[in-house]
Amino acid sequence: MKKLFKIILKIIPRPLLIRLSYIARPVLAFFLKGDKFIDPIDGKRFKAFLPYGYGNQRDNVLSPSTLSLERHRLLWLYLKNETNFFSKNLKILHFAPEQAFYKRFKNMRNLDYVTTDLNSPLADVKADICNLPFKNNEFDVILCNHVLEHIPDDTKAMQELYRVLKVGGMGVFQIPQDLNRAITFEDDSITDKKARAKIFGQYDHVRVYGLDYFDKLRSIGFKVEVVDYTSTLSDEKITQYCLAKGEIIPVVYK
Repeated sequence: MKKLFKIILKIIPRPLLIRLSYIARPVLAFFLKGDKFIDPIDGKRFKAFLPYGYGNQRDNVLSPSTLSLERHRLLWLYLKNETNFFSKNLKILHFAPEQAFYKRFKNMRNLDYVTTDLNSPLADVKADICNLPFKNNEFDVILCNHVLEHIPDDTKAMQELYRVLKVGGMGVFQIPQDLNRAITFEDDSITDKKARAKIFGQYDHVRVYGLDYFDKLRSIGFKVEVVDYTSTLSDEKITQYCLAKGEIIPVVYK
């Protein structure tokens, strides 16, 4: 099953995968049911998670039930245990909404939940992150995860995120990041998809962020917290939830 899943990931476009996954999830969850690993988002247990990745695939990272990855499960634990996201009345803007969160957040009565993206079939508002159709200071929380690495003008995108976030509001802007790299690398001359995948990690990424990502957010005006939430968890829990030890959650405030 894992080998077949790897092949499917490589040949089926992502928007179609999203639609097909609603059919596949119950089947995958049934065949992989077990006790070794737990998805903290829905509490279900499995003998193994699925592989995932474009190019170099990671084993045992994709939950069969919620289709969450390491970063989704880590963010869920952080929001649930360390914030008022699940209890306070909040207006949320969610970019490129992940399936693991979409229906859960949409059904939460305390959230006024707005989703946006140019291409996702789950987006309520089709919009360019560099030219958002929202008022200044409109949202209490912005979730913009694994989006900025796709955006050529990420400075303009960050400025728009800052503009529509309320004063005192919170954002989570996760990105694929090389924590051993001090300076972000980007090169607009690299346009070949295979070359981009090799250098940037995925064919539609335009940069590899380094540690200066946090300084760039600060230059826009955000207060930035570099949260290593896995450092608060035991090794047993990290393994059980299939998390990436040391993965950073960039939390910002206006």
